Amino acid sequence: MPETATRRAGAREWVGLGLLALPTVLLGLDVTVLYLVLPSMAAALDPSATQTLWIMDAYGFFIAGFLITMGTLGDRIGRRRLLLIGMTAFAVVSVLAAFAPSAELLIAARALLGIAGATLMPSTLSLISNMFSDVRQRAVAIGVWATMFALGMAAGPVVGGALVDAFWWGAAFLLAAPIAIIVLAGAKALLPEYAAPQAGRLDLASVALSLGAILPGIYAVKHASSHGVDASTAILLAVGATAGVVFVRRQQRLTSPLLDVSLFTNRAFSAALAVLLIGLVGVGGTMYLVTQYLQLVEGLTPFTAGLWMGPPALAMFAAAIGAPLIARRVRPGLVMGITLALSVIGYALLGTAGTGDAVAVVAGFAFVYLGLGAIAALGTDMVVGAAPASRSGSAAAMSETVQELGIAVGVALLGSLTTALYTAHMTAPTGVAPEDADRITDSLPGALSIADRVPAEVVRAAQEAFTTGLNIASAVAGGAIVVAALLCLVALRHVRPLGEDQEAAADPR
Repeated sequence: MPETATRRAGAREWVGLGLLALPTVLLGLDVTVLYLVLPSMAAALDPSATQTLWIMDAYGFFIAGFLITMGTLGDRIGRRRLLLIGMTAFAVVSVLAAFAPSAELLIAARALLGIAGATLMPSTLSLISNMFSDVRQRAVAIGVWATMFALGMAAGPVVGGALVDAFWWGAAFLLAAPIAIIVLAGAKALLPEYAAPQAGRLDLASVALSLGAILPGIYAVKHASSHGVDASTAILLAVGATAGVVFVRRQQRLTSPLLDVSLFTNRAFSAALAVLLIGLVGVGGTMYLVTQYLQLVEGLTPFTAGLWMGPPALAMFAAAIGAPLIARRVRPGLVMGITLALSVIGYALLGTAGTGDAVAVVAGFAFVYLGLGAIAALGTDMVVGAAPASRSGSAAAMSETVQELGIAVGVALLGSLTTALYTAHMTAPTGVAPEDADRITDSLPGALSIADRVPAEVVRAAQEAFTTGLNIASAVAGGAIVVAALLCLVALRHVRPLGEDQEAAADPR
């Protein structure tokens, strides 16, 4: 009987995967936990509209900025070691965020959480690639990993709402402490250590260039969404593009690059990254708007609104676990394309919902999350599987960079589009004090904050204006998802079902 090409994972590896699921869930929670905490936090800290967006976005933006560096650092100093360092830092900074006395300090804490989170994400994913060398087992393990991250994202509103109702908004950050204790206690026994042989020293110039390429571009998006496209936007984009070009050229010359840019010559690698980016822009933006809709338009409490997000979480769970199993018989690109096409139904429901349509909104988001589950599991597996073991940390970092960037950009773009549409549709009635008029026309939360001083018709008009913004933003996102579905069907059609090539290698007949 021929020997199999790779060793199959045993009980220790699967239990280790359970341990890795804990920081993965935590990272997902931190992406979305503020969505339902936001109203209570805003009442306590009174942030401006710009500060509110920074509180929401700083975490994802700084993760995106530092993932490439941290993924390669794990390849050099050891992936388990970096995981433990990052887990400790994440817990400490989470406590600081929980007790932040001002919006400025909360923004700083969220940024530090992003840097700490950047150590965790590639460490967990690259350790999975070490623990599961069998293609089919790895696909299922990455499906579990993607499910845990997306489950954390889905559970964030539920957990955040429950903690706000029971305690105060800062309690949502304190979950990191017990999770850190469990991971630190079990890592040595359950997780292997891996450092790439002859990886070389970390090139600090490449680190600076990677940050120079990513962060100005991110800030340009935020600036344009808040102030429109102007000279500052152009300058920021030019700085980011220049740093990006210099970064790529430097990586091509180095014997131990921060990022192996030759991976982008692999069509599956590049196309999967593009699909993940587009998909997460849609999911990140619509989740932000849907959670606001449930609270501010439908008037649900944070905890109740979180419970309404349960059906979308189940849809995502089913897709993330089921997609790798289906992809053993059906080409992964087809599986991803079909599920994304189904998610377009969800964007259509969101694009036509009105006030009082909570069921339609939640059903629509369930379809959106169905697409997320499939692309997160199969797309991530394609990206990580394209890299050799010594570069899996770098590949994992690229996968997570585009996903975190997609979520943050989705919140910035679709959130800002909705705000702009709200402002365009909303006018203050005559006879209202100037400061109240500014609140009414600025945002729906502003209008609701003075609901006791204005006619009920004004509040209803503000809710309708926000819902119109949700409709149009969802339609825009749905159009982008159509492009992503076509990209799956065209650019990924050559990717064979999972494990098919490995089976052929094991059976020489």
